[in-house]
Amino acid sequence: MSETMKPAPAQLSLPTARDVAEAAARIEGRVMRTPLVRAEKLSALTGADIWLKLECLQYTGAFKERGALNKLAQLTNAERARGVVAASAGNHAQGVAFHARALGIAATVVMPVTTPDVKIRQTRELGAEVIRAGHSFDEARDHARELERSRDLVFVHPFDDPDIIAGQGTVALEMLADGPRYDAMIVPIGGGGLISGMALEVKDQRPEIDIIGVQTALFPSMANALDGGSRATGGDTLAEGIAVKEAGAITRQIVRTHVDDIVLVDERTLERALSMLMNEQKILVEGAGAAGLAAILCYKERFKGKTVGLVLCGGNIDARLLSMILMRDLARSGRLARLRIQLLDMPGQLVRVASIIAELEGNVIDVGHHRTYSDLPAKMTCMDVTIDTQGQDHLRRIIESLQAAGYEVEIAAY
Repeated sequence: MSETMKPAPAQLSLPTARDVAEAAARIEGRVMRTPLVRAEKLSALTGADIWLKLECLQYTGAFKERGALNKLAQLTNAERARGVVAASAGNHAQGVAFHARALGIAATVVMPVTTPDVKIRQTRELGAEVIRAGHSFDEARDHARELERSRDLVFVHPFDDPDIIAGQGTVALEMLADGPRYDAMIVPIGGGGLISGMALEVKDQRPEIDIIGVQTALFPSMANALDGGSRATGGDTLAEGIAVKEAGAITRQIVRTHVDDIVLVDERTLERALSMLMNEQKILVEGAGAAGLAAILCYKERFKGKTVGLVLCGGNIDARLLSMILMRDLARSGRLARLRIQLLDMPGQLVRVASIIAELEGNVIDVGHHRTYSDLPAKMTCMDVTIDTQGQDHLRRIIESLQAAGYEVEIAAY
């Protein structure tokens, strides 16, 4: 896509690398300077030299508080007295709420009804008034704009604001100071605030570093804005933190001139990346936070042998969703499987099946019989057995042993 990223005439007030440096001084000591760590296990698995910026360790669980604080700290006394309003799927909401409370500013946040409960609860606990409206960020933003007018509040945009962009750019400033000589940085894109701020700083200091944006294929808004594409936008994505239907006016100008490429990743790869970060690196992220690793998994040859910095931009994931993702990953790897086994409806069959599985060191964790609701002959029944295995090879051996004993076995799809 980089060939289509042509410079556009400047029409808006754009931030600069100097603004990023000033933001860093402004927020120093009030926002965590998060660790930058080399991901040795992920590097070995992918062939890239991967470095992780752990923004998921921020107090609110995401990088968003950098831009929020930079914006709020520059409000006049009159603006602070009016109070602020923001629209967010969760992380910007918490950043605004947290720093508004610290500065004594009343905050109202509009969140889509699809926002995970954990983000809504945490935002309320930080002192903000939370209003749920709309099924997408764009609908929530429209409602927040109405509140801006009706209540005379100051609107704090989640990405399309020079002060927000400059604040987010401090992530890159720290990565450059603390890390190796990168070949590339991969940055998640929703509205574009994070990648815009980071690109300003990186291209000012180290223009040879490739800045690669990554979007979920369900929400390719920035990709469409830059190449004139008409890809469909919308759907239920694991990466709700970057599920934005329209790229920002300011951010798209910066991305057009400072970002080298944008790649798209699918939902299954996002799930796999999230599971790898959890299981291999012991780091908890949300869907958007896993987008950078998903890009490496999708384009392994492109990044093989390269030193790559990834921003784990957030860690606010609903516990039930996390549990489901991890269980699905176990099923895909063969470590968890549900087998449907046909057998005669007579005593001893369950014990025989369990014994075969146990002899091969499989672990039965759930059993269900189906007699009435079945189209099998009356003297037959089927049994669903959920087993814990050591992986695909181990699972295959168990199935082959059951089949050798005369049982018809099917593995449930995941």
